[in-house]
Amino acid sequence: MKIVFFGTPQFAVPSLERLLDHPEFDVLAVVTQPDKRRGRGSQLTPSPVKILAETHQLSIWQPKRVKKDQNTLNLLREAQADVFVVVAYGQILSPEILDMPRLGCVNGHGSILPKYRGAAPIQWCLYHGEEETGMTSMLMDAGMDTGPMLLKAVTPIGLLENATDLGKRLAKLGADLLVETLLKLDRGEIQPIPQDQALATYAPLIKDEDYHLDWHRSAIALHHQIRAFYPNCITSFRDKPLKVCATVPLMPEYQSQFPPEYQNLQQQWPYLSQLSGQPGEVVALVKRFGPVVQTGAGLLLLTEVQLAGKRVQSGLDFANGTRLAVGEILG
Repeated sequence: MKIVFFGTPQFAVPSLERLLDHPEFDVLAVVTQPDKRRGRGSQLTPSPVKILAETHQLSIWQPKRVKKDQNTLNLLREAQADVFVVVAYGQILSPEILDMPRLGCVNGHGSILPKYRGAAPIQWCLYHGEEETGMTSMLMDAGMDTGPMLLKAVTPIGLLENATDLGKRLAKLGADLLVETLLKLDRGEIQPIPQDQALATYAPLIKDEDYHLDWHRSAIALHHQIRAFYPNCITSFRDKPLKVCATVPLMPEYQSQFPPEYQNLQQQWPYLSQLSGQPGEVVALVKRFGPVVQTGAGLLLLTEVQLAGKRVQSGLDFANGTRLAVGEILG
């Protein structure tokens, strides 16, 4: 099967690796976003997909706008590929491109469609506290993740799993699903299933305001926000920015989901249940664990934070290093 692969970030790398390793697939070329300037030196940096493609000496095409780049359109047409595979490419494909391959364009999307169509499905499913997610392979059409579905793979979400960790798992899950999808599609063993528009939800681009923590929200809502937008959620501490990178919601109903290193917190329940304060107030400094903050509903243990200009540190080290006191207010 002759394939042209469209992808850009690290999330797409496992899928390309699986296609390159499979004996029944021939990856003709890779289409990825143009190199971007990154870091303090603003050096041009290739995408993770381009780096992998270079190691395999593949043809690499990097149009600024693939729909308008006539040279790339000609190359895609001349490739006579059986299928275009798209995983987190970052540009919308035109109907002209979608119609080129024999089997169509197959997309690997990081949610259980039709939920969380759009640019940031992993982040928004965490934000909304979903207990499971997965990957969906689909035939692309002119809409935003609206094409008929092919196969799905579902996985549970851990209580303390953040977007980076979940993204790594879904990338591997999606790579396996993609191989199965392509083989069955070529053999005529899949019946595409139209999406139910009435069940569709959306995962829009993340904005700066999504990172700001409002301590009047509940502990579990803040916890979901922090792991969804990891590591960028921000509050203030002593009039300076403080990133909150990891938390544990200290509510009995979530205790059974705690990993072993936090199970000892159950000994603290009688003490913690008596605490109260205003939203954002540090109400306790728990030995071996760190600061506990009052929210609009429930308590939140800060397990990883980052002061401006400093490295990420444990909540315990943060409390010790700043001589944090009970009664101080975040935000």
